Amino acid sequence: MLPTSHLLEFVVAVYVLILIPGPSVLFVVSRGVALGRRAAMATVMGNTLGLLFQLLVVCIGLGTLLARSDALFTVVKLIGAGYLMLLGVRAIRQRKELAGALNPLAIQPRSPRRIVREGFAVGATNPKGVLMFTALVPQFIEPARGHTTLQLATLGLICTLIGLLSDSSWAMASGTARQWLGRSPRRLERMSTVGGVTMIGVGAVLALSGRRG
Repeated sequence: MLPTSHLLEFVVAVYVLILIPGPSVLFVVSRGVALGRRAAMATVMGNTLGLLFQLLVVCIGLGTLLARSDALFTVVKLIGAGYLMLLGVRAIRQRKELAGALNPLAIQPRSPRRIVREGFAVGATNPKGVLMFTALVPQFIEPARGHTTLQLATLGLICTLIGLLSDSSWAMASGTARQWLGRSPRRLERMSTVGGVTMIGVGAVLALSGRRG
């Protein structure tokens, strides 16, 4: 049985949110540029483990509560949507500062274990992950189907898988990405601006949408 009757809509929404360059993407690319693809993939592994940690915390703390309380669902949704819009505004305002994240000279050699650990820290504290699991995923939970915590976990795992595939693509293409961005410093600024506008738009849609089912 599908975890939601709106699976395609859910996958598209998650993909759009993940596609926006954020802390994990810049972190993966910077590791790939400075330390190579193996280091970038180790960073992806750590980042994915961090997202799974976020998902576990959300499932334990919010799964049952969100199922029982429409008021709590609305509060979580509005807080998440507002924070997502705030991140969008920050991305636009700080677009020039993001260029420093791709400076390979600022990164010293690291052991694989340390790379994975640092990737985990970025994943576990990535605000986009928290927003996905607390504001976006609950939109697609259908209480009538029952097992809301299981629905939350299943949809969260789909988010994590999409994130893993996306970050892995960035890791493998990190050298090319560096060259492409390096040809014009304004490209990263434009990416950040477009990403910020997109996050504001997604946040607005979340705030205005209702619970499925």
